Amino acid sequence: MPISSRNLTLSQSINEALFLSMKKYKNVVLIGLGVDDPKGIFGTTKGIKKYFKKNRVFDFPTAENAMTGIAIGSSLVGIRPVITHQRVEFSLLSIEQIFNQAAKWFFMSGGKKSVPLTIRLIIGRGWGQGPQHSQSLEALFAHVPGLQVVSPSTPSDAKGLLISAIRDNNPVLFFEHMELYSMKAEVREETYEYPLGEARILREGTDLTVVAISMMVKKVLDASKILIPDKIDLEIIDPRSLSPMDYETIIKSVKKTGKLLIVDESPPRCSISADIAANVAELAFDNLHAPISRITCPHSPVPLSPPLEAAYIPSVKNIVSAAKKLCS
Repeated sequence: MPISSRNLTLSQSINEALFLSMKKYKNVVLIGLGVDDPKGIFGTTKGIKKYFKKNRVFDFPTAENAMTGIAIGSSLVGIRPVITHQRVEFSLLSIEQIFNQAAKWFFMSGGKKSVPLTIRLIIGRGWGQGPQHSQSLEALFAHVPGLQVVSPSTPSDAKGLLISAIRDNNPVLFFEHMELYSMKAEVREETYEYPLGEARILREGTDLTVVAISMMVKKVLDASKILIPDKIDLEIIDPRSLSPMDYETIIKSVKKTGKLLIVDESPPRCSISADIAANVAELAFDNLHAPISRITCPHSPVPLSPPLEAAYIPSVKNIVSAAKKLCS
């Protein structure tokens, strides 16, 4: 029987993942500021309260620390909460609950108690929202043992990874880039899961391994087309999960191409790109034919001015230039 699919935006695929998970598992609840809003947080929670009613969809005041504590407590007694933050920065108000409570319960209880909590976080620039509402802070959470960090780049991955996150017995931080919400692609109709911690090779190539995260995946794919006349053949990897990270796939690719470029919409210090570079340098140094290269944002706050913000974010032009330099 052929697999039935249709084109959905990334926001629609997240909405569908939430709906299917809540329909299948009666203990899944949705919590967050504005989750019952008519616009449904960029459409991701639209219509869910109308179907599941107020006993499973909870609007919450601006008390993020309290909300996270309630969600952790309920997860310890059989509930699977999904917290939705309209910006990643809002989650910083509950950082103690996430780092010291959610991440530690499984270890401190000797594996007897787990926290099946999913926290949705919106990242990236929007429409010139400035330094307090445009950050990509995935590395903060990936640093903490006990937390899983996921960052999809396509509608299909968003659906499959979010369903996996909700079903997982340990806390998952699910990062959604604002600019990707309107991206449209083919998504299967049925319920399906993509395993956490498994990278995807989006394009096979022989000249240069490029690891791209979230929104940067689309820009790298665009750059790969521009580089075809130069006969530079990119192998493009989307990690999808940032913790755990599928280093096996990345190392295997680097051993084939001998070169590595990492593209990450975060400042460079103590970042995901720095972590990938360090691991490849440790595990595959003898296979490298050129220094590892990274394209990141500058180590400065995101500017408010739209022209400066556009210059701050890594571009297709930056990627093309770096690839040519590595392959020259």
